Amino acid sequence: MTEAQGLAAFTALGPAVRAALSDRGFDAPTEPQRRAIGPLAAGHDGLVVAPTGSGKTETAMLPVFDALAGGEAFGIRALYVTPLRALNRDMRDRLEWWGETLGLEIAIRHGDTSDYQRRKQAEDPPDVLVTTPETLQALFTGKKLRRALEDVEHVVVDEVHELAVSKRGAQLAVALERLRERAGPVQRIGLSATVGDPEEVAGLLTGDRPCEIIEVDVGGRLEIDVRRPTVTDDDERLARELVTDPEIASHVRAIDELVAAHKATLVFVNTRQTAEALGSRLREYGTDIGIHHGSLARETRVEVESQFKNGELAALVCTSSMELGIDVGHVDHVIQYNSPRQVTRLLQRVGRAGHREGEPSRGTIVAGHPDDVLESAVIARRARAGQVEPVAVHHGSLDTVANQIAGLVMGRGELSARQAYELLTRAYPFVDLDEGQFKTIVRELADNDIVWLDHEADRLEKRRGTWEYFYRNLSMIPDETTYDVEDVASGSQIGTLDERFVVNFATPGEVFIQSGEMWRISEVDEEDERVTVSPIEDPAGEVPSWT
Repeated sequence: MTEAQGLAAFTALGPAVRAALSDRGFDAPTEPQRRAIGPLAAGHDGLVVAPTGSGKTETAMLPVFDALAGGEAFGIRALYVTPLRALNRDMRDRLEWWGETLGLEIAIRHGDTSDYQRRKQAEDPPDVLVTTPETLQALFTGKKLRRALEDVEHVVVDEVHELAVSKRGAQLAVALERLRERAGPVQRIGLSATVGDPEEVAGLLTGDRPCEIIEVDVGGRLEIDVRRPTVTDDDERLARELVTDPEIASHVRAIDELVAAHKATLVFVNTRQTAEALGSRLREYGTDIGIHHGSLARETRVEVESQFKNGELAALVCTSSMELGIDVGHVDHVIQYNSPRQVTRLLQRVGRAGHREGEPSRGTIVAGHPDDVLESAVIARRARAGQVEPVAVHHGSLDTVANQIAGLVMGRGELSARQAYELLTRAYPFVDLDEGQFKTIVRELADNDIVWLDHEADRLEKRRGTWEYFYRNLSMIPDETTYDVEDVASGSQIGTLDERFVVNFATPGEVFIQSGEMWRISEVDEEDERVTVSPIEDPAGEVPSWT
């Protein structure tokens, strides 16, 4: 593609959006923008497959903003769906400037949204609503919000590959069909990391309708090194200081050297336990790092994100919580500690580095065991060659079918069983749903007083148990009992612990690691599900286990 063709991407947009681009300092489009803005501005459904940080959000939203600018409607005109609440907040912050400049209201709605904001959104819907798959389901049950959904013209699904492999993706696919039924034809845009078979992800997004796939190759732009540190005499001494074995000490030293050689490094690990164990030892060694994973308090995560973005931290030790598009500023290097196990995962993680024009994505895998080194080398080679695992879209989950039947009845009050079956089987994960299976599920719901089934009329109606069943099973994320961890000195929440760890370990006086620091347990309140702690200097704390 020539430079003139690339710049032509922005000329597909109207004058208001082009003026905003100039104000925002967008001199030239990124590769995804060069290739995708034209088709999306023309109203085509599309799947944009590109690395995090390559301008995918603007690729999708600039054509949407262009379509919305200057128009008026009562209801919500565009939905932006993300898999994480943290991404919701991050995306709202990124989109608000565009909204203010173009006269569009951007709002966020998920499980943490206040009652006041919910009422306000129902009375005066925003132009663009940023939400999660679960909250989108709930929007169909409110009378005013159902009306607001009738004006939706565009849906953008961020990190759609992340949803595709779970029941949440199946849930979302049904929601998109319900939206089509209520609002008519709606433009669907998906944003995805590199996957082996983007056609499968496109199927989840648009079903049997045409979907333009715009795929940006990243394999040739990767520089990935695999390193196995050698234990030295210094590592033997360091191991005694860190209360660990020499091999782990050599890993700490190697990671510290890599962090020191770069300005901003993400250190990816495969589990939260490893994040805490490695993070605490790096801190003890003097490495300038923060720790980021899903079991830390939101305030803690936001604080370290800000510190890293502002250059106050040289590195973040993180889990998959940082794989997705949370904005932490420019990253010039990624470390993967131990094998990433999948090419897809390595591409997404290393792809977070180096997004300036012409700059490669640089990463290093630090591995210890010989088998881990060999596996890492094979995965790195496949990543560079673009040999990516296929996506296994989650097909035919019957508990999702049951919940969607309840949701349809909640939204309509009543409908025929045939209507419900036809709507469900328009969604890609349920195209092969057997009608006999469907009828069995309907009878099971009726027998358990969840819906009313009129056999003669083939009609489903809402019952007293419908509401409770629908909302109790709205989330497809497995529910785990957790305890809040509270600092007795400041009263602030540090994070959460799984119930299993609390039951097996947490007694007053015991020491454990969280957020890379040592804490002594002061009290365990089982009724309020809270563990009160105080900070302590102790290099040998227990590492929590999370499921």
